[in-house]
Formats: sequence, C-alpha cells, structure tokens
Amino acid sequence: MKIAFFDTKSYWRDSFGPMAKEYGYEITFFDERLTPATAKLAAGHDATCSFVNDEVPAEVIRELKDLGIKVLLLRCAGFDSVDLAVAKECGLPVLRVPAYSPESVAEQGAALLMAINRKCHLSYERTTKFNFDIAGLTGIALVGKTAGIIGTGKIGQCMINILKGFGMDIIAYDAFPNPNLGLEYVSLDELYARSDVISIHCPLMPETRHMIDKDAIAKMKDGVIFINVARGALVDSEALADAVEAGKFRGVGMDVCEKEHEYFFEDRSSWTEHDATLARLLASDKVLVSGHQAFLTVEALDSMAKTTLDNAKAFLAGEPLVNEVK
Repeated sequence: MKIAFFDTKSYWRDSFGPMAKEYGYEITFFDERLTPATAKLAAGHDATCSFVNDEVPAEVIRELKDLGIKVLLLRCAGFDSVDLAVAKECGLPVLRVPAYSPESVAEQGAALLMAINRKCHLSYERTTKFNFDIAGLTGIALVGKTAGIIGTGKIGQCMINILKGFGMDIIAYDAFPNPNLGLEYVSLDELYARSDVISIHCPLMPETRHMIDKDAIAKMKDGVIFINVARGALVDSEALADAVEAGKFRGVGMDVCEKEHEYFFEDRSSWTEHDATLARLLASDKVLVSGHQAFLTVEALDSMAKTTLDNAKAFLAGEPLVNEVK
C-alpha cells in the first residue's frame, strides 16, 4: 500500500515512518494539509492519511476517487472534517482511530485545570523575570468541589478518575448515560448550576456544535473553571470571549479553539493580523490555551500509528473494518 500522508510534522514522521516499514507500506509525507488545492498530490497512492485540520469535503473526496484512492485513513478520533455521505457514495471507507490514549488527553485537561486554577502560567512569567511576588495568584482547593463532566466516553471517564483523585465530587451529563459507571447523571442545566469545574468531552456533530453558547454560560456559576480538550466548535467563541471579559470565569483552559484551523500546529508569530476573537481570548490572563497537543505523548503517537496501519491492513485483507465511520 502507498499512503499519501498530509500535514506532516516531525513527530508524525518519527512515529509512522519506522512502523510503516514493518508493515511493508510506503508513505509519502507531504507537509501540506489536505485541501481542495492539494488533493492532487495523492495521485499514484492507494490511501490518504489526514488529521483534524485537513479538509475532506465532497470535492476533495471525488477528486481522490478519480485519482485512484481506495480508502481514507484518519489518524484521529474526530471525523467532522470528512463528508461521510459523499465518501459512502464514492465507495471510500473512512477509517479512524477511536481511542489512542484517552489517558493522555485527560491528563492534558487536568494539567490545564491545575495551571489555570493555580495561575502557573502567570507565576512562570513573573519568576523568569526574578519577580517572586505572589499577590494575585490565589487559587482554590479542588478537594470537595463539584466537577461537572459533559460526555462520559473513554476520555471523560479518565478525567473523572483524575478528578476523583483530587477529592472532587462528580456529576455528569451524557446523551447516552452509562449505568455501569455508577455516576450521578444530571441534566445540563443542573450540571451548569452546581459545578465549580466543567470539563467537556463530546464529539463535534451538528447536534453539539455551539452547545456551550451564551445561554449555557449564563446558567453556569460565577467563578466556574471551564476546560475543553475535545473540539473547539463545541463552544461559541464569541460568547466565551464576552463572558471572560465580563468576569464570569475563574479560568478557562483550552487545548482546542473554534478559530484554530489556520493557527494550530503552525508558527504564526510573524503574522501582523490575527483572528479578533482568538486574540481577545489570548489577551486574558484567565485563559490558557495549548495548541491541540493533548494527544502528543509517545504512547498516544505509537497507538495512533499502529491503529491507522492496522486499519489499512484490515482493508487490504478484506477483513471487518472495525474502525470504519458509518
């Protein structure tokens, strides 16, 4: 199998390159993201391998089909970048990595929570300048506080386990509650009203887009801490920025952002103009943003590479495609 690998970074080469040789596959690593303008690069390959910021709309899928692509490999859990209806129409299976290292993602969420609560980012900025004044760096003790978890899949469950270790009380919301978890499931409105910390772990779908909007934020406690390591578009960025500036939140920690498409995974420090909403969020010392790096552990990268290449192997062998997005 020849795989056209898009949006390549050094960590992808290091994880996928050696493992592909073990499978006997040939990977062409392209720096470019997969877009309507770059789809032609896939000519002469059997599969594409794309990530969260690649674009796989109808026109790209049809061009890939014409170029001889037989399967679309996603090295991520999310599949909102792909027009699934057109992929099905073209007979191109879409194979994803549903769970690579949920612990890694949850640990990043916990890191953001701890950092924004205890103001580690502000402390770091001060101490690098030999300023050891701690006034203004007061946080809250998490023990005994209530954490509201939205989405109790694999990552949500890992986050729950971490927060239980802090001695937090857990309440949860999920469109499909899992009775085997022994959790106190509540409505979203109740979760907003009771939670001192809210951490969201939902997939991005039409039903969940902007589920955290102006109305949802208004129902939250004043001084709540909000964490998002899931998908940026789950949150209405304008409403979030308005609420941050109005003093609604004690802190906001995000590994994702609605406006990340042209920014994340790249160095944009030389740009003279930036997205206004993202700039508003980054200007607040109550907001801490990491660049979609929750997956970036050795264990997660190895798991992503293995599952992606196993998906390709199953396709070639005509075996059941257990990770196909229907």
